[in-house]
Amino acid sequence: MNSVSKMRAGPRPARTFSKLGGVAAALVLAAAPLASLAAAPAAAQASSWNTDGAAIADFYRARGGRPLWLAPQSGAAAQVMLGLLNGASVDGLNPNRYQAGKVAAAMRAARNGDARAVNRAETLLSQAFIAYARDLRRAPNLGIVYVDRELVPGPPMARALLEQAAAAPQFEAFVTRMEWMNPAYGQLRRALTSRAYSSELQRRTLALNLERARALPAGNLRHVVVNAAAQRLFMYEDGQVVDSMRVVVGKPKHATPMMNAFIRAAALNPYWNVPPDLAAERIAPNVVKQGVGYLKEQGYQLLSDWSDNPSIVDPGTIDWKAVADGRIEVRIRQLPGPQNALGTMKFVFPNAQGIFLHDTPERQLLSEASRLYSGGCIRLEDAPRLGRWMFGRDLKKQGSAPEQIVRIETLVPLYITYMTAVPSGASIAYFDDVYGRDAARLAALGGGNLVSR
Repeated sequence: MNSVSKMRAGPRPARTFSKLGGVAAALVLAAAPLASLAAAPAAAQASSWNTDGAAIADFYRARGGRPLWLAPQSGAAAQVMLGLLNGASVDGLNPNRYQAGKVAAAMRAARNGDARAVNRAETLLSQAFIAYARDLRRAPNLGIVYVDRELVPGPPMARALLEQAAAAPQFEAFVTRMEWMNPAYGQLRRALTSRAYSSELQRRTLALNLERARALPAGNLRHVVVNAAAQRLFMYEDGQVVDSMRVVVGKPKHATPMMNAFIRAAALNPYWNVPPDLAAERIAPNVVKQGVGYLKEQGYQLLSDWSDNPSIVDPGTIDWKAVADGRIEVRIRQLPGPQNALGTMKFVFPNAQGIFLHDTPERQLLSEASRLYSGGCIRLEDAPRLGRWMFGRDLKKQGSAPEQIVRIETLVPLYITYMTAVPSGASIAYFDDVYGRDAARLAALGGGNLVSR
């Protein structure tokens, strides 16, 4: 067995899914270099609630002391930032942490253009911005499976965050759209703050999905998103959706887990190692009814164990009624071929839950409005098209050998999420809570709000 296959915790597919259940004019100042800010010691730049003084001082020093927030070309960026800080409870954060009153007082004192006052306002704005952005970018506690630790959301470095802001073509728009977050985050938040919802349930659904959007990537990362609630896959490049397709996801009893992982390879002509619960639920009853010939007709093999080199076992030696009842566990493997449940290819992101993206012979299911039919894995409308986008070429098998591994040169991040409210143009689209995760989360909150800090 190849190493990619082994990396999913052996050939045995595990089944341990998570159950979740305007004032711009007053701020336009002369853009004189902030010499005192650039030269001041780091300790003088940091407040008692922030330890990024050195990074902030270095940032302004590299700019020759020019202001960022209070520069004429920055428009109302500072006022927009102040509004975000005051409204941090919308994000599930404690507004008191960001000392918005202190920031506002510093901004008022800087209106006369006094260099020292501008210095102080710039410092406080940058400190508050860094603290707020870092809090937003922390991983939400929602039962997401982080297969690869690199894909756990993490707080950005202070200097890098300020440089990103300074490099924005329109700084006010950068702050307004919260471009340090995934685009969905800013749009959902604006819907909440502008009260663009029609019911209390929609309001709370928006808030729940703000939490989930924190786990989605920021920036121009090339990546794949599967939204199990929408039963759809999206391909992203440069911050834009470049393609999408329908998918089949898990039944409610086998809910597809939320998961962040790197897609590392494709396997052509794949085996399907049947999870034991699915062997009992789907296969054993048919063997009981039709006899062991059913296994051969469907291309199934009975194997001795879950090791790398199992032997083939005579199915006539097994009590299939006991398998169907769950009293005996067996390993069944389906050979490559037209009936193989994984179709012609699968995409590998090794995980203990045994989840794949894969082709499917059951094309009719992709035409259904609700596509909740799988055992947890994600069946693709057009697996070759996804492969072509990921690999930059068509994936073609070489001969009839099973499990032909094609490794991807640049790993593609995959985000399997559960967004029941998503931006759709200028509005928000809502999806059914098919797995009951919204209901469970709201019940856990007990009617309270989503403030977590």
